[in-house]
Amino acid sequence: MSPPGDNPQTCIEGVRGITCVGTGLIGARWAALFAAAGLDVTGTDAAPDAGSRMNAVVAAAWPALKMLGVASVDQPPPVRFDPDLERAVASADWVQESVPDLEELKLEVIGRIDAAAPSSAVIASSTSGILPTVLQSGCVHPERVIVGHPFNPAHIVPLVEVVAGQKTSPETVARAMRFYAALGKKPLQCRVEAPGFIGNRLQEAIWREMFHLVNDGIASTGELDAAIVDGPGLRWALLGPAMIYMMQGGPGGFAYALEQFAPELVADCSHNYYPEMTPDLKQALDDQTRRQLGERSLDQWEALRDEFLVRLIQLRGELAGY
Repeated sequence: MSPPGDNPQTCIEGVRGITCVGTGLIGARWAALFAAAGLDVTGTDAAPDAGSRMNAVVAAAWPALKMLGVASVDQPPPVRFDPDLERAVASADWVQESVPDLEELKLEVIGRIDAAAPSSAVIASSTSGILPTVLQSGCVHPERVIVGHPFNPAHIVPLVEVVAGQKTSPETVARAMRFYAALGKKPLQCRVEAPGFIGNRLQEAIWREMFHLVNDGIASTGELDAAIVDGPGLRWALLGPAMIYMMQGGPGGFAYALEQFAPELVADCSHNYYPEMTPDLKQALDDQTRRQLGERSLDQWEALRDEFLVRLIQLRGELAGY
């Protein structure tokens, strides 16, 4: 990532003032990224002590943003917080909505944003799967509602899925793609509005198998994590599953790989459904992953994860020009 700037008057694709609606796990990290880019950021959330918790997350995120070159100052500026949603969005150029992924709640909040924000402001939802056509259904200005779905941690992972609803204007899509790219993100336009978008459909396939492997006693959570991080996960971080599959074919490419590993000849050992989430399975998943923490706290693991991701992104950029 390259720094767009650190001046509070920075303007990125017509955006100076940006409001983060919902300042939990995702929203506070969005706030950190926007503040590091020099935008005038306001957070709003109905939860008690949300403002102080948001600024604590911003402070914790800052070292990674410094390493990425987004933040150019050593300490983050305090991010403004206003518990009144309507007041918080009243002069925003962009609203990034990140309240919990509950359809009724999203519809209510986005309706309130649409009524209070300037008609020129883009409303981008961080939803991980609710279709934008649903989200914009109660809006007076549905053309400016779009999905901008990040991947956790939102201030580090480059991918943002940009998804338009039936009434989203092409101008809003183009503006969102330019805006996220100017922040150093890798926006990916989902050309078809489909449940799960793209990234989560791929992740769901892995997660379904994870539950089955533990439920059937085939592997513990630590063993299945090792099967990914010490194996295909290393390749996926650079090339992705399609390129890896192609490479199996050598000079013959994907066509030859399909001959060698013809899908119709491969026994289908995977599942297209989740196992029954029994109390025993839920307890096993919780117990095993807690044991995986070892002597490190969750905060320490998050800090390690963030540093690892930053260094991996830097290495990928150095080797592959990302």
